[in-house]
Parts: sequence; structure tokens; C-alpha cells
Amino acid sequence: MENPTLIEALNEDLANEYSAIIQYIQYSAKVRGAWRTELKTFFQAEIPDEQRHAQYLADKIAAMGGNPTTQPAPVRNADGAEDMLRAVRDAEQDAIRRYSERARQAEELGEIALKVQLENFIADEQTHMQEVDQILAGWK
Repeated sequence: MENPTLIEALNEDLANEYSAIIQYIQYSAKVRGAWRTELKTFFQAEIPDEQRHAQYLADKIAAMGGNPTTQPAPVRNADGAEDMLRAVRDAEQDAIRRYSERARQAEELGEIALKVQLENFIADEQTHMQEVDQILAGWK
């Protein structure tokens, strides 16, 4: 794998981080119902992690000679708290899949620091996904 291919893949990840930030902002604004306060707080609490991921990716892309994207990936529209939580869970699962692949690609190129950081992102995303799973487990 050459750096241009990795840069392109990292830009895809960056676009998805932008999307996650937008998703959490939108969902925190739209959530309604008995659990609004708790879910609004939960959604807003996730934004700083996604911002950190986005900033790291943008910095890395630039350091590798690329141009960080400014376009987010599409945001899944969701109506209702349960649908929002399921959309978040799906996005976290997709991020884990992409970052696992990206860590493998980084290792192939000898980008060990990038590989380690991506593995940290995987841990963050798994923690987020497990939290959502626990919320959904009690959903009626």
C-alpha cells in the first residue's frame, strides 16, 4: 500500500468523524421523550472524543502530504430515541471495522505511531458501542 492510498482511506475516516460530530449534535437537539435529558447529555458527551479523532486524522493527513477533507460523510436521519441509539451503534460498529482495517494498513507501511493511535480509536469506539448496547438492552 502506498501513502496516497492510505491518505485517501484516512480522509474517509475523517469524513466519518465529521459525520459523527454532526450526528451527535443533531440527535442531542432532536431527542424527545422520557429520557430526553439523559440522552441529550449522553450524545453531547460523545462529541469531544469525535473531535479529537477528527483533529488527529486531519493533522496526520496533512503531515503525510495530503489535504484533509472538509466534507462529512452522510448523516443517518433518525426519528425517535431508539432509532437514534441504533444509528449511533451502527456508526460505532462501522468505525471499528474501518479503524481495524486502517491499523492493518498503517502497520504494512511501517506507520507504527498511526497504528497505535488507530488502536486507541478502536478502544474508544468499542467503549461507546458497549455503552449504547447497555442503554438499548433496557429499551422497551
